[in-house]
Amino acid sequence: MSTVDTTPRELPSEHAQLRTASHGKAEVHLVRVEREGPVHHISDYTVSSAIRGDLDRIYTHGDNATCVPTDTQKNLTFSLARDGVGTPEEFGLKFGRFMAAEWPQIVTGGRWQVMKVEWDRIVGDQGPHDFSFVRRGKEERHAVVQADGGDLRVVAGLKELTVLKSSGSAFVGYPKGTYTTLPETTDRIMSTDVSAWWEYNTLEADWDGIFASVRHIILAEFAERFSMALQNTMWAISSRIIDTHPEINTVRMQCPNNHHFVVDLEPFGQDNPNVVFYAADRPFGDITAEVVRTGTTPSDLAWGTIPSFS
Repeated sequence: MSTVDTTPRELPSEHAQLRTASHGKAEVHLVRVEREGPVHHISDYTVSSAIRGDLDRIYTHGDNATCVPTDTQKNLTFSLARDGVGTPEEFGLKFGRFMAAEWPQIVTGGRWQVMKVEWDRIVGDQGPHDFSFVRRGKEERHAVVQADGGDLRVVAGLKELTVLKSSGSAFVGYPKGTYTTLPETTDRIMSTDVSAWWEYNTLEADWDGIFASVRHIILAEFAERFSMALQNTMWAISSRIIDTHPEINTVRMQCPNNHHFVVDLEPFGQDNPNVVFYAADRPFGDITAEVVRTGTTPSDLAWGTIPSFS
C-alpha cells in the first residue's frame, strides 16, 4: 500500500503574491429555543464566520499548521449558542472575541456576520399560542463584527424591508430631453425594498433598542413625510438616524424604485383616476446614498466586505 507524502512544500510563482486571505464557515443556520415555562421564544440566526491572520502558508505551501478548520467554526457557532445568543451584535462580538482568545497566535482578525429573521407568535382562536410561530415576511436583520488585532468594529443593518405608499409622493422638475417620456406627477405610488446599514462608533450600546428606533425612523419618514423623490426620502431617513443616535457615524442605503405605472384604460372606454397600476419588477431605479456624521469618515475596517452600492 503506497503512502501519501503530505510534507508542506512551497509552490513558487515568478509574478504572483498572496495579498489577502481568510477562511471560515458561511451561513450556519441556528435556531435557539428559550423555554420560559410553557411559553417558548425562538431566535433564528444565520451565522457566517471568517478568520484572518497567519494563513499564508496554507495557500503557498499546503501547510495546515495554522488552518483552523471551517468545521470547527461551525461547531463553535452551536456551542456559543448553548447559554444564549443575545442580540446579533452581541453574538458576533462573542464569537470574534472567543476566536482571538482561543488561537491568539493564529487569529489576528476576522469577520462575523449574524443575520436574524423574525417569527411572530401565532394568534389562534384562543389567543397567542405558547410555542407556535409564523415567519414575518422576507425582512432580515444583520450585524457584522470586524476585527483587526484588538480593534473591533460593528456595523448593523436590515434588508428586504418592503414598503409602499399610495400617495404623498411627487416627481417633478427634472430635466427633459429627446428620450424623456416619463410624465411629471404630484401624486404617485412610491414603493421600495429598503436595504440599510449603519456603522457604530461604540462596542457598548442598546443594540435592540437602537435597531428598533432605526427601523421606526425608516417607516415613519417614509410614511409621514411628503417625498419629492425617493432620494429625498433617503436623505430624510439617514440624516434623522444620525441626528437621533450619537452612537452611529455612517448610514448607507440602497432603495430600488419599485415602479408603479398608471394603466391607460382609454382603449376600453374607461378613465383611470389613479386607481389601477401596472407594478413593474424590472427594470427598476437603483438609488443609493452614504450619509456620514459631520467631521467623521467611514472606517475601512468596519466597512470591509459590507455592500458599498457603488
